[in-house]
Amino acid sequence: MSRDESTRLEAAIGEWHAAVNDGDLSRSASAVGDPIVVLGPKGAGPITPAQFSEWVERSGIRLVPRSWHPISDSLMVVEEDASWPNSPAASPTDRAQRVATVFRVGGGKVTAALRLPDLRAALDLAYVCSEMAATE
Repeated sequence: MSRDESTRLEAAIGEWHAAVNDGDLSRSASAVGDPIVVLGPKGAGPITPAQFSEWVERSGIRLVPRSWHPISDSLMVVEEDASWPNSPAASPTDRAQRVATVFRVGGGKVTAALRLPDLRAALDLAYVCSEMAATE
């Protein structure tokens, strides 16, 4: 992967994180493709940008990137500290849970955000996705 491709991926994913963490609904909708494919504890599948921004508002999630793992020119795994406003804990740092997300970027927007419970699982899924794309 070239430095330009990596920079393009990081910019789109960085915008996604900024929009989600700010709780900015219109910016969240603008940061994603139509549809965006999602995976999380409550299910998987394609949703519209409006549905994505509704999830941002409803969940109140904050995802702080900790490490970046480029996979291909369109895939990146980001390890994150996730927290939610209703998580029971004494302090915000106690509420954080380490997760990892497989991001796919196309046209400067995030077109898939597949959140998994840990980095190993995300890297394994990203590898499978990359191999499937390479054999189409």
